[in-house]
Amino acid sequence: MEDTVNAAAERIRAAGAGPARPARDPVNLPMIRNWLEAIGDRNPRYEQDGLAPPAMTQVWTMRGLHPAADPTDPLSAMSAVLDQAGFTSVVATNCEQTYHRYLRDGERVEVRSRLVDVSGPKRTALGEGWFVTTDSTWYVGAEAVASMTFRVLRFRPPGSVAATPASERTAAASDVLRPVVTRDTSFFWAGTAAGELRIQRCGRCGRLRHPPGPVCRQCGADRQDHLVARGTGEVFSFVVHRHPPVPGRRLPIVVALVELTEGVRMVGEVLGADPAQVRIGAAVRVDFVRVDAELTLPAWRLLP
Repeated sequence: MEDTVNAAAERIRAAGAGPARPARDPVNLPMIRNWLEAIGDRNPRYEQDGLAPPAMTQVWTMRGLHPAADPTDPLSAMSAVLDQAGFTSVVATNCEQTYHRYLRDGERVEVRSRLVDVSGPKRTALGEGWFVTTDSTWYVGAEAVASMTFRVLRFRPPGSVAATPASERTAAASDVLRPVVTRDTSFFWAGTAAGELRIQRCGRCGRLRHPPGPVCRQCGADRQDHLVARGTGEVFSFVVHRHPPVPGRRLPIVVALVELTEGVRMVGEVLGADPAQVRIGAAVRVDFVRVDAELTLPAWRLLP
């Protein structure tokens, strides 16, 4: 199996960049407005000047919810090989993007990708797997406007992990992707351990922000404070995860972007909910899932 994967990786890598994949639509203001609203970016320049936020670059060339198989795409081709070898689950591990200029309203972009490296098999907390790295470049005509190095782990889930119902308040510690706790985020995780939902607040201008960061995006101050949220809010958006399988979990899982009463938005699982019950605007209250002595995750429950 290892020789087969390595041989396929060498063949795909030697083929170089795949053919250009054009965006389904040109850069356009309606999609820019949707992005700005979802992210909460209030910079007026994008709409006024007809510019797309740089982080949107990949959006224009995404292939949709149900893309057809594309054997000419290096990542798709390598993924098919690993699927056949039993490495059917995937998690993104690293993404580095470089922007050369803003995309403008009306421009049509295309992307070309190449396979850089396939490393494995390696033992990980998720199971045995292979790390796959690709490079992609976006063009307008012959001009390169952005690039991205993207790495995913294709892994084989351990077969001995028991399924855990979403309604249970305790998660299996070995199955959880643990957050990186930094100086900027430690107050938040200390709060969840204490049963508090803490929101970072600027010590100068008082603006709330989430996720936490080192400086205030409003005034630039690095004085950090926080408040304890009421723990209530509304579902702003949500997804129902039905595939691929998640180690230690029973699907489907509902993950919601919740707009808190205080105004910031936060992501978490909606516990014990039938997907048919979840809707935009549904009222929720925070709940806490204790993973172990060091980690407690915030989650949501629908209010009647």
